[in-house]
Amino acid sequence: MSGEAGPSTSNGKRSREGADNEKASSSKKVQLADGSSAAASSSTGVDSIELTAPADFHVHLRQGEMSELIAPHVAQGGISLAYVMPNLVPPITTVDAAVAYHSTLKKIAPDTDFWMTLYLHPSLTPEEIEKAAQGGVVKGVKSYPRGVTTNSEGGIESYEAYYPVFEAMEKHGLVLNLHGEVPSDAEKNITVLNAEAIFLSHLHKIHARFPSLRIVLEHATTRAAVEAVKACGSTVACSITPHHLELIVDDWAGKPLHYCKPVAKWPDDRQALREVIKEGHPRFFLGSDSAPHPLASKYPSAATVEGGASGLATNCGCAAGVYTSVCLVPLCAHLLESFGALDRLQDFVSNNGRRFYQVEAGEGAKKVKLVRTAGRTGGEVPKVCIHPRHIGLHDADKGKLQVIPFWAGKRLGWKIE
Repeated sequence: MSGEAGPSTSNGKRSREGADNEKASSSKKVQLADGSSAAASSSTGVDSIELTAPADFHVHLRQGEMSELIAPHVAQGGISLAYVMPNLVPPITTVDAAVAYHSTLKKIAPDTDFWMTLYLHPSLTPEEIEKAAQGGVVKGVKSYPRGVTTNSEGGIESYEAYYPVFEAMEKHGLVLNLHGEVPSDAEKNITVLNAEAIFLSHLHKIHARFPSLRIVLEHATTRAAVEAVKACGSTVACSITPHHLELIVDDWAGKPLHYCKPVAKWPDDRQALREVIKEGHPRFFLGSDSAPHPLASKYPSAATVEGGASGLATNCGCAAGVYTSVCLVPLCAHLLESFGALDRLQDFVSNNGRRFYQVEAGEGAKKVKLVRTAGRTGGEVPKVCIHPRHIGLHDADKGKLQVIPFWAGKRLGWKIE
């Protein structure tokens, strides 16, 4: 897989992040419930971990009844701060719309801290960026290339047109969140498998033009993306999803529940994501990209598609998204332990992202205690999440709002006490 990824750091030479890497903790410890620490190995008998203020820096909470179902799951999954994506219908392109959306979410889940984003759109102006910075609810702007994922029809086609907006963001401290793919184009040999690697030249170009602008390459899936972010320096970071730490291309081909954008790639790409977490790199952190879709959108059928069987024949694609919010922190613990990185859990789910977004957990921050499920009951991922008002509806009812989580029914190695 090719794509401009900047100078490689794999040869051990000092890269441009310099002391950035040196800030990563070299200790291999996990904090226990009593405040002590122990080596993060199952052989040590560690059976509880206390985490401070886990944060999810990329989550989709949708709108309407879907938000009613999903927003409370953020806290249920152990997250205290959620960075909310703006690709609604219509997209969130103004501060006023973001504030209204924030108010709606707080009514549904008042104990969760929601940070809002704006959708990068032709109507967005430097003046609106200044307004966002002054208001405090909006923390960033999300860029979607046109047509690459859910509700991205209004996405951008040229970044240069937004340079005045980027300049204002750089000045006022807002973060640019990049969906790192280019649209598929058969004539240019671009598909979902190389769309991320080809995008990386845009990342380098934006960073070179605005070196003080904080940029997050969202939900990276490739070794090329990891190396590109490392090469860019301290103002560029990267979010990683839990499902991309587990899935490869064979896991989503023909399996709608695992299909998301960007798609999972090769085993070596997955290994690169695991390695950068295990090394404790401070600019890589949790952004779940938890993206709920009704089951009827993941598994369309003649009963759930307009026009019945004839409609299904012409509209049989499944929605892109993997849902993890309901079990997010235990899922991360389970996965990180599986590749020997449990000692990095606090950094991955809280510290690294908070430092990059300049929101360190202060005194009195919420704590989440995880305990092993071995020898205890519980820890199973829900098999299905159904809106309470829809529980009595038949599964063939296309209006039934039910969402299947990642690893539905699987028993995780950790649970929230």
